[in-house]
Amino acid sequence: QVQLVESGGGLVQAGGSLKLSCVASGRTFSSGRMGWFRQAPGKEREFVAVIRWRGGITYYADFVKGRFTISRDNAKNTVYLQMNSLKPEDTAIYYCAAGLSPTSYDYWGQGTQVTVSS
Repeated sequence: QVQLVESGGGLVQAGGSLKLSCVASGRTFSSGRMGWFRQAPGKEREFVAVIRWRGGITYYADFVKGRFTISRDNAKNTVYLQMNSLKPEDTAIYYCAAGLSPTSYDYWGQGTQVTVSS
């Protein structure tokens, strides 16, 4: 049973930083990719960033480029999302997801709330 558990969310003022973590258990992810998504109240879930377990190639949504950094620790089966220069519009529930293939995400975490006050 694969489980993804996010942590690190919270309340921060605009301009501040948070670092989210996502620990994967139930299998070792040596390939595939891990992504971060977010969903704000009344909006659809949107892509934030993705990283490949092998090689560490990353890709970001335009609205977080230069502010957020995704990274992984293969030995710990953990993916991180460092979020800097946070804005009130970054307020959302942040989810991590694991994709075993290039075309889908197969496992999702329960989400962690990030609230940015102005």
